[in-house]
Amino acid sequence: MLRLRRHNPDNVILYPDNLCYNKIVPKEPNSSPRVGLNAHLLSLTGTYRGAGINGYIYQLLRHLPADAEARLFEYIAYLHDPGFAPVAGLGVARARWDTRKPWRRIVWEQTRLAALARELDLLHGLAFATPIACACPTVVTVHDLSFYRYPQAFRRFNRAYLGWITRVSVRKAARVIAVSESTRQDVISFCGVPGERVIVVPNGVAQEFCPADARATAAFRQRKGLPERFILFLGTLEPRKNIVRLLEAYAQIVRERAVGDTPMLVIAGAKGWFYETIFARVAQLALTERVIFPGFVPADELPWWYRAAELFVYPSLFEGFGLPVLEAMACGTPGITSNVSSLPEVAGAAALLVAPEDTAALAAAMARVLDEPGLAAQMRAAGLQQAAHFPWTRTARETASVYRAVLGATP
Repeated sequence: MLRLRRHNPDNVILYPDNLCYNKIVPKEPNSSPRVGLNAHLLSLTGTYRGAGINGYIYQLLRHLPADAEARLFEYIAYLHDPGFAPVAGLGVARARWDTRKPWRRIVWEQTRLAALARELDLLHGLAFATPIACACPTVVTVHDLSFYRYPQAFRRFNRAYLGWITRVSVRKAARVIAVSESTRQDVISFCGVPGERVIVVPNGVAQEFCPADARATAAFRQRKGLPERFILFLGTLEPRKNIVRLLEAYAQIVRERAVGDTPMLVIAGAKGWFYETIFARVAQLALTERVIFPGFVPADELPWWYRAAELFVYPSLFEGFGLPVLEAMACGTPGITSNVSSLPEVAGAAALLVAPEDTAALAAAMARVLDEPGLAAQMRAAGLQQAAHFPWTRTARETASVYRAVLGATP
């Protein structure tokens, strides 16, 4: 029988690195409530899978075991990525079966995870899905319902599966965690879940996202071959991010200003899906010499890209949370974002908000920040204050509160 290795005095649970968790590890008598964390979407790779939801999973795995209130529970993270290093207080069960392919992950979740849940007190699906046949109570996190609101922006299989599994999972869950009030209302409306079962637990921003010395920032620009002044977009290249309208707004600014008076535009992020239109529009607008596509940005470099930019623009059509807006503000970079979905919740009064379909308004907002140094300085200060309300420690603590509500546990 496989047994857990106990390390006192912290009572930390670790699994052997080569554990194949097709085998079920029985609970020890009188042990703490065991919470399973389905982290199979964790991907520490240089692709679009390494962004977005991945950040939420990574930060929750690191912060849950560290929070004093959250340590009421015994945590086991089920994942595949070999690059994740366990932290104290977190049991890591690594699959030998490669679940990076969606169909493999789906089969694993609905079969093996369902079996493993027999030895859990609670299972938390960190991204939309839990097993249909689960022997323990479940909590599921919903990051957004864009596949309902913008189905045309998704491949057919992704749209169909996400719509089905999300609706089934949230309806049977003891609690649903929504990352914003906007997402909470969508879960209630689209999935028919009673409002009292849907709890808002916002995402956070890591401590690495903070202002830096101007000389260090200039050195980073030089090392990366970046211009001294540039406007930044950072996110997965896919239709919902509204990058084509950003290009059109930028082209309008270039036409209206003197030659050399407009910063370059940097569109950073991995290629997602239906991204070909973005590159085609750059050519059509004759912006090939003014737009830079550096590709995927590694996590350890992200703060520097925000710091190096003069302005951050994120005109997304729809976001469940909009973490890049928060990260940019935490780094002291003024931002412009959309006035729809969750983005006003995240930005507060610290960013300029525009209608994402209004290209002229977006261009005017960009020009205003570029031309008014006083406004930019005011936005930097307000952004730092706004970002301070969203630490990942808060996310972990409020997530553990959801577990306590489900299990009736007390610290």
